[in-house]
Amino acid sequence: MVGGSYNHNIYFLAVVYAINQPNIYKAEALLAPAESKGNGGLAGLAGQFGGLASLAGVNLGAQGGNKTQLALEVMKSRKFTSEFIEEHKLMPDLMAAKGWDPKSGTLVYDEALYNPKSKEWMREVTLFREPKPSMQEAYKAFRKILTINTNKDTGMVTISIEHISPSIAKRWVDWLVEDINQSMKERDVLEANQSTEFLTKQLESTNVADIRSVLYNLIEEQAKTIMFANVRDEYVFKTIDPALVPESKDRPHRGLIILLGFIFGLTLSLTSIFIRSYF
Repeated sequence: MVGGSYNHNIYFLAVVYAINQPNIYKAEALLAPAESKGNGGLAGLAGQFGGLASLAGVNLGAQGGNKTQLALEVMKSRKFTSEFIEEHKLMPDLMAAKGWDPKSGTLVYDEALYNPKSKEWMREVTLFREPKPSMQEAYKAFRKILTINTNKDTGMVTISIEHISPSIAKRWVDWLVEDINQSMKERDVLEANQSTEFLTKQLESTNVADIRSVLYNLIEEQAKTIMFANVRDEYVFKTIDPALVPESKDRPHRGLIILLGFIFGLTLSLTSIFIRSYF
């Protein structure tokens, strides 16, 4: 009897747990590293004038795969994630959403944490917790729902977001791709402008023909960097397969949860019966 009660109780708990888990939807986009224009000129200059370029703060080698890898690391960084959450006002949808109404397409919030009508945070204050979650908490929560995978053979990058709302999952993936392209573009333009300013000052301070020729070449390459950045929206990543609003959930696997609960309960029951019989 005791063994049987174990089995029934655990099976019942597994069913309740599975039913009460919200559906999680995953949206993902397939990206390809954008080809860097003018790499031939940069590569040639890097071989001839790399030392001088480094003195000017000009990076002639951070092209192609290096730039892609840098963009991926930037996307995972606390700074980029924090700015992304702040800019798009994601905090309530990230930290307080507990359900999604498919009929209205709206989120259901945990009102013990957040009041959507007054837009006030209601969380109980503790020693290290304010009513509104900190950016560190938001960063950890966002990293749990963000997945970035790189195919080593093709170089393709897959970015996915998991959320209880399928439309929000899709929207956040789109924003991520747009923002990382814009962020990397702004970084390169700022660096190119600073390098151009430095090189121009050096050009004004020398009359040596060979050095002036080198400086002109370096300035020209920085101008190309700025030009290509300004005319290309997909600066680091080109979207091969854009994110779609998922029509089916990614998890939880309720049948598997119930099955595992049944197996665990049955195992515990048999073990209990065996032990009682033995002693």
